[in-house]
Amino acid sequence: MPTTAAESLDFDRLPKYRSRRFVPAEARLTDKEEVVRLYEALLGRDIRSASELEIWLQDRFEMDAAVSQAGEVLYIRMTCQTDDAKRSGDYKDFVENILPSVKQLEHRLNEKYWALKKDWPLDAAKYRVYDRSVETDLALFREENIPLLTKVQLLSQDYQTVCGAMTVPWDGKDLTMPQVGRFLMDPDRPTRERAWKGMAHRRLDDRDKLDKLFDEMLALRHTVALNAGFKNFIEYQFKSYHRFDYSSRECRQYHEAVAALVVPLCAKIMERRRRLMRLPHLRPWDVHVDPLGRPALKPFIEVRDLITGLKKIFNRLDPQLGGQFDAMAKMGLLDLDSRKGKAPGGYQNTMAEARLPFIFMNAVGVDQDVRTLLHEGGHAFHAFACAPQDIRDYRHAPMEFCEVASMSMELIGGEYLDVFYGPEEWERSKIDHLEDVIQVLAWVANIDAFQHWIYEVPQHAVQERSQAWLGFYNRFGGQLMEWKGLEMYQESLWHRQLHIFEVPFYYIEYGIAQLGALQLWLNAKKDLGGTVAKYKEALALGGSRPLPELFEAAGLKFDFSARTIAPLIAAVQEELGLTE
Repeated sequence: MPTTAAESLDFDRLPKYRSRRFVPAEARLTDKEEVVRLYEALLGRDIRSASELEIWLQDRFEMDAAVSQAGEVLYIRMTCQTDDAKRSGDYKDFVENILPSVKQLEHRLNEKYWALKKDWPLDAAKYRVYDRSVETDLALFREENIPLLTKVQLLSQDYQTVCGAMTVPWDGKDLTMPQVGRFLMDPDRPTRERAWKGMAHRRLDDRDKLDKLFDEMLALRHTVALNAGFKNFIEYQFKSYHRFDYSSRECRQYHEAVAALVVPLCAKIMERRRRLMRLPHLRPWDVHVDPLGRPALKPFIEVRDLITGLKKIFNRLDPQLGGQFDAMAKMGLLDLDSRKGKAPGGYQNTMAEARLPFIFMNAVGVDQDVRTLLHEGGHAFHAFACAPQDIRDYRHAPMEFCEVASMSMELIGGEYLDVFYGPEEWERSKIDHLEDVIQVLAWVANIDAFQHWIYEVPQHAVQERSQAWLGFYNRFGGQLMEWKGLEMYQESLWHRQLHIFEVPFYYIEYGIAQLGALQLWLNAKKDLGGTVAKYKEALALGGSRPLPELFEAAGLKFDFSARTIAPLIAAVQEELGLTE
């Protein structure tokens, strides 16, 4: 009997957003020969006018979406049960056999489009963002990089498998890491210590394996960058991410501003916690528990209660948002429970042809689960809002703004947690979240600065990397806890951050977006209806505008320097009651 949404949902019968015109209904898009044949048909088509070029583009977008969804479904199934050999094999086959061919064919299609647009110019305003992305992709493409990038993607799957298999013995049972993580909020300090050390030791068992895996990834990525004519992977990846509106220089400004403005507030938060807990110093297992010794917040017992509560919150914010979430629940587009073999973390994946979002997470009945579903719900609303965009690339905004959509929902949706809590618990959840926001701003700077070092010095040894990690970790708040006797665990804390392994340099987006989300939250305190209306209008733009224009459409400033960070930190500090 099906036990998860990914098993009970018939992906093959998902409604298509629009009827296919080019791709046959019976096309087998996990068959390499069939996929290549369809792409070759597009490449061979004769174009004799601007109108024919636009029709050709729409057919290409349809083909891209159909193939993309085939891979997305395989990925969803694999992450929902990483220890299922067939699911793992099906996804691996797609990555190894379909995607490399698609990458080559997409490059040839880009070349064809770039040549045709000179003879048959299209609406410059409509295609300006699309064109600059195509131009960048053409400049980056190297055929010799395809097998290297494929290998990196397969190594990412290996990382998922290693982490998904991690369990900790606990009172006669093998618990998943998220399940053991619940005990970090237990008022009993020895229980918390046991849980923290159990998880840390389990990660340590795979330390050498993960270090070796990352070394392979690092070498491959550096070679990819050199092949494309860059001096390092930093420059290559910024281009690959289409970061047209900021560079490493602005990222370093963020690092400096966080060290100067955010870390001091982290220190105040940690010092208040230490005093309330009456401890001489804080240990790593003391930072998630309630400092007054109250039991961990338990917003729900069953996942269905989490879904019901979120429906109520979204409806209070906006009936349209509530209706969209309700539709996801009814269609089985939610897989929320934690279980052995399931990949760690959470994500929202938009199935490109159906233009429907799917939410994956590991709920275990803690407060953070509510925040996670608010977050992924924001991504889902983004997918719904920009679904009508006819240019496929515009159905996904730059990640810096995608995360504004999700992080804003955590903050403004968090104002309605009375559906789960009484007044005291509600206030406690809000304080916990704002403290977490501050910690996240610092952690983002930590991860981003560390990644810059990694790829600036790609020939480093494992021990050098560990020492570099400790330097950044202490700069951005790690020194606020006592680590004596735990150094071996501290050195590899970064292993738990999947972004470093799977999507390098995709983390600064969280910091940039958090600054946008804080602005939106403050706007909503003054005018919720107007702020949500602007939020929805900005989401509907998808990726059709440059990043600064998307922020502006939502009523936000696109800036992550000290001049923007300072007033936001001051507002949070006041909300936390930590003003001097």
